[in-house]
Amino acid sequence: MPTLLTRSTLPVPSVRSAFTPAVTPAEGAGVQVHRGGGPRVIGADVPVPVRDGRHVPYANLDYAASAPCLEAVHEAVTRALPYYSSVHRGAGYTSQVTTAAYEEARETVRSFVGGWRRSAVVFTRNTTDAMNLLAHAVPAGTSVVVFETEHHASLLPWRRAVRLPAPATPAEAVSAADRALRASPVGSRLLVVTAASNVTGELWPIEELAQVARRNGARIAVDAAQLVPHRPIDMTALGLDYVAFSGHKLYAPFGAGVLAGRADWLRAAGPYLKGGGASASVGRTTRWAASAEQRHEAGSPNVLGVIALAAACEALSDAWDSVAAREEALVKRLRSGLAALPSVRELSLWGDRAPRVGIVSFVVDGWNARDVALTLSEEYGIGVRDGKFCAHPFVSHLLGADEQACSSGRDTAVRASLGIGTGEEHIDRLLTALAELAAR
Repeated sequence: MPTLLTRSTLPVPSVRSAFTPAVTPAEGAGVQVHRGGGPRVIGADVPVPVRDGRHVPYANLDYAASAPCLEAVHEAVTRALPYYSSVHRGAGYTSQVTTAAYEEARETVRSFVGGWRRSAVVFTRNTTDAMNLLAHAVPAGTSVVVFETEHHASLLPWRRAVRLPAPATPAEAVSAADRALRASPVGSRLLVVTAASNVTGELWPIEELAQVARRNGARIAVDAAQLVPHRPIDMTALGLDYVAFSGHKLYAPFGAGVLAGRADWLRAAGPYLKGGGASASVGRTTRWAASAEQRHEAGSPNVLGVIALAAACEALSDAWDSVAAREEALVKRLRSGLAALPSVRELSLWGDRAPRVGIVSFVVDGWNARDVALTLSEEYGIGVRDGKFCAHPFVSHLLGADEQACSSGRDTAVRASLGIGTGEEHIDRLLTALAELAAR
């Protein structure tokens, strides 16, 4: 009689050894990567058409919206695909390998954000989904303090929130949060802040804000969507309670996001979505899963998205020094070039010397932001963002827009954002194009 392979005897190897050898993009397959040391992205310098009939290498300066896929992420997903199966409840070999990969990814993400051992890591669709999950889980009556400078993902989900105006300095941000938390009613309190602005790229003093939160008996939730593609974060060292971010900002555009942090509120709340996986038993009454992850990950999860996200975390963790140094040089080149153009005004909350990641927003005198973005694309093969960047109150504040401008859509700007595939030629092409536009 043959020996049956049970859950205890099935030789499920580690995820790395189970998956087949790395499959790299085939020669001539139309997949191009950024050349040079460190991580590489797929699609850097892909040819795009311009108005005069030529094709030029694409200058992607829209990383803050969605970053292209890392080559390492592409390889990780390709390795996983032959083993793709159901997770957690399947007894088959591929199901067990896929489950192991899914849970290993959770540990990779926990390490990436510097989470403590018992912190929850709940996989979501994106940062917006993660913040809405947290808003669902906060205890009833929680006082939430949030700045109007936030992305809508962090600004809008809260049932009861005090909105603070844009602070003039980082120190003012800390003191304003302190005053607001002290004035909050007795009970649970939550401070919500961004780590890096998606409009100006400026870094917020999250460590000091975390200290203020603790001093006032509050928790702090950080929108790290625009920080983690550019700089490391350490929840434990900084004293952060929750961190949220998206895979599509982190070179893993496969539809996964993360909410990481303290598990107690998440365990106490009812399921964010009700369905399979969130329930421990169902009869006349339903008993929900005890763990925060199971309780809030109902339904079949986005396994490939999670594997992609973990692969991006690993690739970036091994390359922070080179990524940050290269980006700093590119940002300096871009901002110096913009400052030399009299018709261009960079948007900033805290001034030229404020530390920032590779995100720069600006306006061009005499030009509508949409027309600038379209012209850059159609004539120069440059991709930028225009609009209010899902941060309407903040952009209006930076532009000094009145109510009439807000309603007419005139309070908009152009945003150029950098990443791993950005080269000096992309920056120089943008600066040349803006100078020509301003001269028209």
